[in-house]
Amino acid sequence: MKRALALFVLIAGLVCAPLSAYAVQPDEVLDDPALEERARDISAGLRCLVCQNQSIDDSDASIARDLRILVRERIESGETDDQVVDYIVSRYGQFVLLKPVLSPTTILLWSTPLLVLLGGGIYLFLRRRADVHPAAEAAGAPSLTAEEEARLRDALADDASGK
Repeated sequence: MKRALALFVLIAGLVCAPLSAYAVQPDEVLDDPALEERARDISAGLRCLVCQNQSIDDSDASIARDLRILVRERIESGETDDQVVDYIVSRYGQFVLLKPVLSPTTILLWSTPLLVLLGGGIYLFLRRRADVHPAAEAAGAPSLTAEEEARLRDALADDASGK
């Protein structure tokens, strides 16, 4: 049974391995290897807007193909890598970057869970601290009168003696 499972995994790996290769079509590849290398480097950092968890190099979606072609056209026109990425970001927003740049928005996004936990901890600390002091004392309620204290002592004494 183990051999059959191992054989299945091996065959599945060999069959699926080519599927994980780049989705770049032969007609998209640039003739100049240096420019193609630049295009691959840029494409590896751009998110497919359909797949959302793959780079445009890894995606077979038509919009990913369009973006790959756009990247290559802009590289061939003489733009720098930063200019190409800036153009794509200006059209599609920061979401298109697989590794977004550090900005006030991303800092807020990544720090929100920490801020929520910190706020919850402060709330629980203050609430527990308030529970230590009875609410009546904290609210400034008047203390018992002498008559009420005597009745309370009598009630507690009766309870303790089992009456």
